[in-house]
Amino acid sequence: MAGVLSALRRVYLTLYNWIVFFGWFQVFYLAVKTLKESGHEHVYDAVEKPLLLAQTAAILEILHGLVGLVRSPVSATLPQISSRLYVTWGILWSFPELRSHMLVSSLVISWSTTEIIRYSFFGTKEAFGSAPSWLLWLRYSTFMLLYPTGITSEVGLIYSALPYIKGSEKYSIRMPNKWNFSFDYYYAGLVALGIYVPGNPHMYGYMLGQRKKALSKSKKE
Repeated sequence: MAGVLSALRRVYLTLYNWIVFFGWFQVFYLAVKTLKESGHEHVYDAVEKPLLLAQTAAILEILHGLVGLVRSPVSATLPQISSRLYVTWGILWSFPELRSHMLVSSLVISWSTTEIIRYSFFGTKEAFGSAPSWLLWLRYSTFMLLYPTGITSEVGLIYSALPYIKGSEKYSIRMPNKWNFSFDYYYAGLVALGIYVPGNPHMYGYMLGQRKKALSKSKKE
């Protein structure tokens, strides 16, 4: 029975990783093609559907960690996926004024390149039991460039969205109301920026630690 469950787990994770890989590959292809042919102003419109689907699918990775399908700690997965979903849905999808911003291009190219490598690595590892050394190196090295460019783009887009958030009052709840509760989405954006500043150096350090551990292990093997 344990063997059957293990096989089902590998089949499921293989399919999951390769399906999401193709979603991110589509994002990357459309972003680069549109950037070359039409300019950065049109990148979001070109990638919107696969971007929303691929990024939202990452919610399953939190569930994978919670039920023990993968060893990734939820404490590391949850903040990263939550921040991505916030930018994807809470900023870009919610405020069309941001969609022509030049940082959208750097954002989706940084994200998609990272995820193409990550999902192909785990998809190969689940399917065959291991991944080639060059793919392992890419998985644990390219973030040193792509993580800072992605985070810079995220912070820049959140900051640029603040005037539109304040002006529209979208998602804000004003008093009085039957719940006796108020919420200001503008101040939530400020809080998000405040979390990004101390949080991401910590995450970057965690990823460097993971890189050292993974590459050292591969050399021993």
